[in-house]
Amino acid sequence: MTKTQDFTKYMSDMMGMMPVDTGAMTEAFKTQAAFAEKMSAVALNAAEQSAEISHKWTRETLNKMAPVATVKDEPADYAKSFTDFASASAEVAAENMAAFAEIAKKVQMDTVELMMAAGKEAQEDATVAVKKATAQATSATKKAASK
Repeated sequence: MTKTQDFTKYMSDMMGMMPVDTGAMTEAFKTQAAFAEKMSAVALNAAEQSAEISHKWTRETLNKMAPVATVKDEPADYAKSFTDFASASAEVAAENMAAFAEIAKKVQMDTVELMMAAGKEAQEDATVAVKKATAQATSATKKAASK
């Protein structure tokens, strides 16, 4: 029978020959985590504001519904009550939709701002990495040439 060859030593030697900058990976992780935290804060803030608007809208609608549900003396009073409710509901809906639009606008602005900052930071990180790699390559070339 044949034995399967153990490639553990070969893989260990091969991986040992490839320099890996774990500091760069750590920094990239930290940068990504900070970006995710900021984006989460934007999303959670928007969700909280939206929930507040929805809650307020529901309370206002229920308060305006009470007169519609009461007994009226004349049939025309029911029509007037419903017309008043519909008019008030349309007005409240317009106000709340405008408030939702403001939240969406702020989220969009905050997101663009975060993306621009992240892009700038990524560019700066890439510049540092390229300079470091160039310095290492130059150093290795000089060492190889001097031998």
